[in-house]
Amino acid sequence: MNYAITSESLELLEQYRQNDALKIRWEPLFLLPGWLQTWQECFALTEKTQIMVIRENDQIIGIAPLLIKDNIASILGSVNVCDYFDFPIVPGKENEFYHALLDYLKTQRIKVLDAQVVRPDSTIMTHLVPVSEQTGFNVMLSPDELSPEVILPNTWEKYVESLDTKQRHELRRKLRRFEAAGEISNRFVTSPEAVPGFLEVFLKMFVESREDKADFLTSQMEKYFKNIILKMAEIGILRACVLELDKKPLAALVAFDYHDAIYLYNSGFDRNYNYLSVGILSKALLIRDSIEHNKRKFDFLKGSEAYKFHLGGKEVRLQKCRIDIG
Repeated sequence: MNYAITSESLELLEQYRQNDALKIRWEPLFLLPGWLQTWQECFALTEKTQIMVIRENDQIIGIAPLLIKDNIASILGSVNVCDYFDFPIVPGKENEFYHALLDYLKTQRIKVLDAQVVRPDSTIMTHLVPVSEQTGFNVMLSPDELSPEVILPNTWEKYVESLDTKQRHELRRKLRRFEAAGEISNRFVTSPEAVPGFLEVFLKMFVESREDKADFLTSQMEKYFKNIILKMAEIGILRACVLELDKKPLAALVAFDYHDAIYLYNSGFDRNYNYLSVGILSKALLIRDSIEHNKRKFDFLKGSEAYKFHLGGKEVRLQKCRIDIG
């Protein structure tokens, strides 16, 4: 086959993403051009990046957004703000894409392809790993964190019934107590215009809900949060929400509505209302909203917090993946 590899800009990738005729599978959302561009602007403005577009007979078959450093090529992004990675590829062209990518990197004297952290159903695990092993390259895999998720039924009642007996009773009890406390509303934020007001509420609750989150929110990270939430609103996938009781904000969630799934990215809540379980109930009510909007999956993203399993999350084991091609 006749392969061509060109280095292009992140701005041009957005045009490719919007072109349905190209049939590129942009999964997960951390691969979206807007996400990659925001990450680069906040964390890697002076780093050497290369956005490789691979074509077969003049047709794009996949894209490799890479950061190059010390003869190591890693997928653009970082694990502290991107939960797992993959490559945007046209379905059915995975093997061709990975053969072309590995051949090219070897000619460029790249010694390691660092795929960072991946899901078991990523094309990296289903195609890159076998292609690398068949080619004779050394594949280095090691366990990483869990990323719990719920495959959603078509009704809230079926979801509640799917929980184990103890958690089902606990959820119903907490909801009854919360509903008896006053007027409840779950205010959703999706438009760019609503983002500044949401950020004021979210960032305050984020740092106050847990000490480790306060330490995490450096000035650089705060800038990133503001930029990524606004960017995702601009491209139409933000589904943040503020849980209110008698019009007082008690919890705020950053979530993204992408394809057939809801991704819970981060959250904060008012610890003065711990007695009403506002932290876990805000997530449960977002799950209910996801079911009502016919979503197939609720992805809690990485981390083994107990509430994820109390709300029916099933384990998805992430792995670190590096390919020694030197």
